[in-house]
Amino acid sequence: MSIKKNLDNVLATIPSSVKLIAVSKMKPATLIQEAYDAGHRAFGENKVQELREKSPILPKDIEWHMIGHLQSNKVKYIAPYVYMIHAVESMKLLKEINKRAKSNDRVIKVLLQIHIAKEESKFGFNSEEVMALLSSPEFKTLENIQVSGLMGMATNTADKDIIRSEFRGLKTLFDQVQTNFFDKDAFSEISMGMSNDYQIAIEEGSTMLRIGTAIFGLRACAL
Repeated sequence: MSIKKNLDNVLATIPSSVKLIAVSKMKPATLIQEAYDAGHRAFGENKVQELREKSPILPKDIEWHMIGHLQSNKVKYIAPYVYMIHAVESMKLLKEINKRAKSNDRVIKVLLQIHIAKEESKFGFNSEEVMALLSSPEFKTLENIQVSGLMGMATNTADKDIIRSEFRGLKTLFDQVQTNFFDKDAFSEISMGMSNDYQIAIEEGSTMLRIGTAIFGLRACAL
């Protein structure tokens, strides 16, 4: 099945108000170009090196989303052009993004990663930590980032009740953070839901989906 057909099939199952990030990690630039030619513009990568290799050879109006764990010392490589950084899970990383955004005369959109899964291997703030961060004087000095919302990854399980509970908890926290700290127009994104659980995520309030396999198929290794 073609990339265009896959995209059409996924888009037919999600509301127009929900944004689709086509996760292109470990996919060749030719397949990304195929999705681009089908009209898609938002793509997600989880490794800086891969993004650096693909970005120069693909159309300049692609909206690149950095969705993977990001080391502070690699922010400088993507700061000139990245549209949004999803997995921000420390003040150290926020400060580095702010620094690099300022040096590029930009404001970079970010999402704060919340640890909602039962797996310890996943990163993210807990609810108390994110509230403390947003209340801190240090956070208020970061003028070159825009915190646009929250993101989270559910437990890798077939138990839909667990997944639903985790997504519901993220939506509850999002509502609390939005009410206490942000303007609703600026803080509006909940990035949750992937190929195997995105329908549940939509039902629980997701505004942004990260879908790769359903669009590009199983992972490949070539660039």
